[in-house]
Amino acid sequence: MSEIRKSSFEELLTEQGWLVYTNVGVSMMPLLRQGRDLMIIRKRPEERLQPMDAVLFRRDNGQYVLHRIVRLLPGGYDILGDNCVASEFVREEQVMGVLSAVVRNGKRIESSDWRNRVYVALWCRPYRLRSVILRLKQTCRSRAARVYRHFFPKKQ
Repeated sequence: MSEIRKSSFEELLTEQGWLVYTNVGVSMMPLLRQGRDLMIIRKRPEERLQPMDAVLFRRDNGQYVLHRIVRLLPGGYDILGDNCVASEFVREEQVMGVLSAVVRNGKRIESSDWRNRVYVALWCRPYRLRSVILRLKQTCRSRAARVYRHFFPKKQ
C-alpha cells in the first residue's frame, strides 16, 4: 500500500466517504488474498469502534495497515492481523476507516454477512488460540525445511 502518496487514503475517505483498494501483504489472510481481493473501506464512524472490527490505520512511519481490533484500551486499541501472532497498540486518531466489505471473485461479501460472522467467530475471536496455532505452524514448517535440507542438500 505504500506506493500511494501518504495523504491519498485520507483524501479519498474525507471526500468520498469510502475507498476501494486491492490487498497487499499476507497479514489478513485468509480473509484477504494478496493482489486478488478488493477491500471496501468506509470512513471511520464517530462512535468508538468495537472488538473484531477490521480497521485501516496509519502507523507512525506512514505505512497503511488493515488489521483487526482485538481489545479496547484507554486512548486506543490493541490490533492484530488475522495471520499475525503479535498485536500492536494503535491510538484512536491513527484509525481512518473500517472494512465494510470484501469483493472476492466478483462477489461482494459484507462485513455483516453470515459467512464473515462465522469466520470471525471461528478464526478471529479466539485470537490467543490462533496465535498458538500460527506459532506451531511456523515451527513445524521451519523444522520440516531443516529436515528436507538435510536429506536433499543443494548441489554445488
